[in-house]
Amino acid sequence: MLAEIKGLNEECGVFGVWGHENASQIAYYGLHSLQHRGQEGAGIAVTDGEKVTVMKGVGLVNEVFGHGELEQLNGKAAIGHVRYATAGGGGFENVQPLHFRSHSGSLALAHNGNLVNANALKHQLENQGSIFQSTSDTEVLAHLIKRSGYEDVKDKVKNALSMVKGAYAFVILTEDTMMVALDPHGLRPLSIGRLGDAYVVASETCAFDIVGAVHERDVEPGELLIINDEGIQSERFTLNVNRAICSMEYIYFSRPDSNIDGINVHSARKNLGKQLAVESPIEADVVTGVPDSSISAAIGFAEQSGIPYELGLIKNRYVGRTFIQPSQELREQGVKMKLSPVRKIVEGKRVVMVDDSIVRGTTSRRIVRMLREAGATEVHVRISSPPIKNPCFYGIDTSSSSELIAATRSVEEIRELIEADSLVFLSNEGLVDAIGRQYEGNGGQCMACFTGKYPTEIYPDTVHPHEKVTC
Repeated sequence: MLAEIKGLNEECGVFGVWGHENASQIAYYGLHSLQHRGQEGAGIAVTDGEKVTVMKGVGLVNEVFGHGELEQLNGKAAIGHVRYATAGGGGFENVQPLHFRSHSGSLALAHNGNLVNANALKHQLENQGSIFQSTSDTEVLAHLIKRSGYEDVKDKVKNALSMVKGAYAFVILTEDTMMVALDPHGLRPLSIGRLGDAYVVASETCAFDIVGAVHERDVEPGELLIINDEGIQSERFTLNVNRAICSMEYIYFSRPDSNIDGINVHSARKNLGKQLAVESPIEADVVTGVPDSSISAAIGFAEQSGIPYELGLIKNRYVGRTFIQPSQELREQGVKMKLSPVRKIVEGKRVVMVDDSIVRGTTSRRIVRMLREAGATEVHVRISSPPIKNPCFYGIDTSSSSELIAATRSVEEIRELIEADSLVFLSNEGLVDAIGRQYEGNGGQCMACFTGKYPTEIYPDTVHPHEKVTC
């Protein structure tokens, strides 16, 4: 994906395995398959039944664990995490799993998502004497667990989960138990599978394919799974659930070979492209997609419209990670480093360029210019999602509408800015219909970045000044 230069990034991916003699190696390969969800840090925690050991570092999975580190992580269970920093920022102290020790035992914690009431809870906990070791919102849950008055760790976790709000897929490891929890809205994907006699949990089902596990089901919103040597137990920490998975998981974030709620991501994206072609017919010679996440939608657009699909844009897969570059100028230069137009395909042609989203617009303008420089006579841009007009507070790095071109500009104004001959976004209704989730209303999806209607309460201290939100 081109998340690092397109300005749209998801926070993390989590993985867990219980009951396998090579747990750390299984976690390593699982994290490899989730690398697209975060490239800034990686970590693995293991238990041998007596102690929890954590190893983590800044960088890609193979950079952190490429020097024999896995040999030091022996145990029957492991949890892992890949991170893209949004809440709390970067730094080694925020790389997960976070590890906490006390006289009653150890606890390792990995989290995908963002807690909207983390700041409020943190202030409350600090006033009660808690001292935080990181700036990550994830650490709040650990303090809530520790401060819970319940004796059993399961009840401690359930009590803590009842106090946090927002998007979260948690994987928790103690010496003798792995626990898995999903927020009451199911904003982030999380699935459970089997690898022989072992249990495996992952942010995306593509991780199961990599390690040879069989997907059993998705974790339910508001569900807590307790996994140990006695088997697996399912409990509810709340009955007040309202499905609202992030729509961008289908549109952009998840790998095409993953399934979410029984729907294949590639198929969903193809349907988005088909619906886009129905809503925005155009006379053109060739359809091309912006690699990688837009390829599926471009194929669907081509199939529906009858316009041939071609690889008009090629991604260079051997370029360094441009998201570490500090300036916008260097990030924009990264587009040329990452993408190249195929002149013989687009020269003299009317080109339909299909992309999954427009965030700030700078990348779209650069790609349109590249296609024109390669000889395209017309460039028609089609976006397989509605305009992103509102900030996200659930783990995507668009926390202010000032970062979003569609928040203050009309479609025509955006078209002029990106220098396209035409521009059409998919409708909200078309998005829901194309993905095809069998839930009333919005299809059980969070549409907040398009509609401004958030599925949870948004706390004032998470909102930028002058930002208005509606719950």
